[in-house]
Amino acid sequence: MPYELAALGSALCWSLTGIISTPASRYLGGIAYTRIRMLVVTVLMMAWVIPSGALASIDASYWPAIILSGLVGIFVGDTALFTAMARLGPRRTGVLFATNAPMTVVIGWLWFGESLGPYQVLGCAAVAAGVSIAIFFARGAGTTHTLEAVQGAVWQGVLIGLLAAFCQAVGALMAKPALMAGADPVAVTAVRVGVSMLALHASLLLPLPAVRARNALNREMFLRATLAGCIGMALGMSLLLYAFAHGNAGISAILSTTSPVMVLPLLWVVTRQRPSPGAWTGAVICVAGTAVILARGV
Repeated sequence: MPYELAALGSALCWSLTGIISTPASRYLGGIAYTRIRMLVVTVLMMAWVIPSGALASIDASYWPAIILSGLVGIFVGDTALFTAMARLGPRRTGVLFATNAPMTVVIGWLWFGESLGPYQVLGCAAVAAGVSIAIFFARGAGTTHTLEAVQGAVWQGVLIGLLAAFCQAVGALMAKPALMAGADPVAVTAVRVGVSMLALHASLLLPLPAVRARNALNREMFLRATLAGCIGMALGMSLLLYAFAHGNAGISAILSTTSPVMVLPLLWVVTRQRPSPGAWTGAVICVAGTAVILARGV
C-alpha cells in the first residue's frame, strides 16, 4: 500500500471517530471516555497480535521508546483530544488537531533530517490552506446542531486541542525508529494502546473528580466507545504508523490532517445542515494540494 493512501485512510478513520465520539465524550467526560475506549481497543488488538506473533517483530531495544510514545501520544494526547472535542465539537477540534502536521514537519526535520522538495512544499501549503478554509468557513448561518455547540471556555478548549496535536506529533515520531527497523505497525499500536490503558486506569487512584465518569456508562456509550476505538485507534493509528514507517513523516502528517475536510459531508448527513460554500472551496484546495503531493515525482 502506498504510504500516502495509508495516511489518507487514517484521516477518514479520524473523521468518523469525531462524529461518533463527541456525544459520548460529553456524556462521560474526556478522560473517562478515553479510558473505556482504550480498554476495549487493548483487548481487541492484543487478541490479534499475541496469537499472530506480531509482537516478536519489535526489537527489545525499541520497547522503552514505544512505551514512552504511548504515554505521550495516547495517554496524554488522546485524553486531551477527546477532552477538547467534548468542549468544542468535532469540527473545531479538527482544525486544532490539524496543527500536528506542521509540528511533525518541524520535529521530523530536527530529529530525522527529513526534507521536502518544492512540489511537496507547495502541496503541503495548499493542503494546510484548504483545511483551514474548510474549517473556519464550515459553519453556515443556520447551523444549530449540538455537534457545533461549545461547552465551557473556548480558550481552554483551544489550549487542550493544541496539546493533543503536539503529543500526537511527538508520540508518533518516537515510534518511527522501531517501525523503520521492521516492527509491525499493528503490534506497535497495540503496545502504545496497552500502555495508555494501564496509565488511564492508574489515574483512578488520584483524588481528582476529572478522572471519573460524569454519568453512568450505558449501552449506547459503550457501543460508541467500541466503534470509535476500532475505527480511530486500531485502524486509523495503525495506518498512520504504516505511513510513517514507509514514507516521509511530514507528508504523512499533512495528508492525515485532511480529516476536517472529510468530516464536512459526514456532518451534512448527520446534522442535515449543508456546509457553507467556503467549506467546499477549502475542500477543493485541499484535494488539489493532495494531488500535488502525490505527483512528487514530476
